[in-house]
Amino acid sequence: METLSLLSLSPPGWGATLLAGLWNSILIAVGAFGMGLVLGTLGAWGKIHGGPVTRDLLALYTTVVRAVPELILILILYFGVTDLVNQLLLALGHDRIQISGIAAGITVLGVVQGAYATEVLRGALLSVPQGQVEAARAMGMPPFLMARRIIFPAMLGLAMPGLANLWLIATKDTALLAVVGFAELTFATRQAAGTTKAFFTFFLAAGAIYLIITLLSTWAFHRIEGWARRGEPRNAG
Repeated sequence: METLSLLSLSPPGWGATLLAGLWNSILIAVGAFGMGLVLGTLGAWGKIHGGPVTRDLLALYTTVVRAVPELILILILYFGVTDLVNQLLLALGHDRIQISGIAAGITVLGVVQGAYATEVLRGALLSVPQGQVEAARAMGMPPFLMARRIIFPAMLGLAMPGLANLWLIATKDTALLAVVGFAELTFATRQAAGTTKAFFTFFLAAGAIYLIITLLSTWAFHRIEGWARRGEPRNAG
C-alpha cells in the first residue's frame, strides 16, 4: 500500500526519465566493453609477444588501473585529462572543446575495462594448447590466418567467463558516472527520488532494472560460451 501511494504521488514523466537514463547506461556499457575488448586484445598480445618496453608499459597500465579505485580514475580522466587537453589547446591558440558525456563515459570506462580485459585475454591466450599452434606453424599457416582459425577460436571459450564478468562490471560501473553529473540510470533515479521523496520506490526500481540486465546478460553469455565450446568434451574447462 505504501509503495502504491508513493507511486501515485510521483509526477508523470519520471518513467521516461528512467528509461532515458537506462538507455544512456546501456550505450556507455556497450561502448566501454567494446573499447575494453580492443585494448585488451592488443594488450594481451603485447604482453606475450611484445618487446621489453612494450611489456613494461602494459604492465604499468594494468597495474595502475587495477590498483587505483575506479571512482578516482573516473574523476581523474573525466576532469583532469579533459582540463589538460583544453589547456594544451588554449596554449596552441585553439578554443576549448566540450566533450560529449557519452563519449567521455565510454572512454573513461573503456580504459578501465581494457586493463582487466588484458589480463583475462592474456590468460586465455596462454591456455591455448601449444600443440595446435605448433601444428599450424608446421603446415606453413601464415600468422594472421593461424590467429583467426586456431588461436582466437580456441581462446574464446576460455575467455568467456571472464569477459562475462567484465560486461557485468561495465553495466554497474556506469552508476559511478553519476558523481560527475552524467544522466545515466543511477543519476536519473536519484533525481526522481529527490524530487518526489519516494526514495524506496525509485531505488528499488533501479535495483530491479540492474538485476534484470544481469539475468539477461548471464543467459546470453552462457549461450555464447556454449557455442564457443562446441565440440569440446563436457568436462573441459
